[in-house]
Amino acid sequence: MLTVYGLKNCDACRKARKALADREHRFHDLREDGLDAAMLDRWIGALGWEALLNRRSTTWRALDDAEKAVLDAGRAQGLMLAHPALVKRPVIDDAGTVRVGL
Repeated sequence: MLTVYGLKNCDACRKARKALADREHRFHDLREDGLDAAMLDRWIGALGWEALLNRRSTTWRALDDAEKAVLDAGRAQGLMLAHPALVKRPVIDDAGTVRVGL
């Protein structure tokens, strides 16, 4: 089954859900339903952490410069787990094929 991961109040996620209205899918809210390390590991393996980290978000801009300074896969993953809004949205998992965006 197709799963859309995102935030319920995200415009891009709303567009994705509307575009998928004719297809059976499930929505997973990253804040309410959670984001676990195994899931994020799989996404990073498929897409790379650079593709998943949303550096345009309000959450990113609110972080201390020290937190944003030296990024690698481990630090980026830690930030995304601590702040799910840092994950670019929507992440779409269609039977194991993962992509970000529409």
